[in-house]
Amino acid sequence: MHRHGYQGRKFHRESGPRRALIKGLADSLVRDESIETTRLKAKTIIPYVEKLITKAKTGSLHDRRQIIDSLQTVRSAHKLVDEIAPKLKGRTSGHLRMKNTRIRSGDNTQLARVSFVDDLHKVTTPEAEPKAVPAKPEVAKIKDTAK
Repeated sequence: MHRHGYQGRKFHRESGPRRALIKGLADSLVRDESIETTRLKAKTIIPYVEKLITKAKTGSLHDRRQIIDSLQTVRSAHKLVDEIAPKLKGRTSGHLRMKNTRIRSGDNTQLARVSFVDDLHKVTTPEAEPKAVPAKPEVAKIKDTAK
């Protein structure tokens, strides 16, 4: 049998369980900010979550609803939009990293760790920094010079 024209990985699952697997892995990645899974599953969820992060940066109601539909829990969708996306505003793409970790002893499968490139705990947002208040000119001197 030929493989021409077939795209995507099937993971020996029907379409419904495969979609649930990808949603669950993406949900775990957003919730825990780092997961360890097989290399092929990691290579599948990275583009999936990258697109969700791009939608979360916009933050419109329509994008938020699409993100809720693409993840398993509403809590992780709100975390992605409200907490993670503002910390990644400076980066246009490449939000996730995949690093091969070990070979699983049971079936000799290569495992990989997927995590965010930026450390989300140390990043400060520009709104958190205190702004310097400019000094006001004295009103009395301005009135005296006008006379």
